[in-house]
Amino acid sequence: MVLPERELRWRFSRASGPGGQGVNTTDSRVELSFDVAGSPSIPEQLRSRALARLGNRLVDGVLTIVAAEHRSQLRNRDAARERLVAALQEATKADPPTRRPTKPSAGARRRRLDAKTRRGAIKKLRGRPDE
Repeated sequence: MVLPERELRWRFSRASGPGGQGVNTTDSRVELSFDVAGSPSIPEQLRSRALARLGNRLVDGVLTIVAAEHRSQLRNRDAARERLVAALQEATKADPPTRRPTKPSAGARRRRLDAKTRRGAIKKLRGRPDE
């Protein structure tokens, strides 16, 4: 799946944190928005899966990623792009195979009960001797 640059919306603002004198003048905080619900780049099946899994992170079908941990806008842009890719990959990956329940074998049940019996016998020997 390839996302064209025209479908990404970038916004920049001043970030808090380290940066010295430049922190008050550079717009290094990055907000990357991607319209998951309206994107023609995502196949319909993957879109419905992504909308279901990203439901709590979406506002009107738009996923917004914020990056402000680096001092430079370029590094924050790269971080936001990587997070968007990771979020979409996680949301669109296939479901794991369903688990088929199994029963313990007869030998495993017997060994478990034998171990319980041995443990009980050990604990019984800790008591006072009968006269």
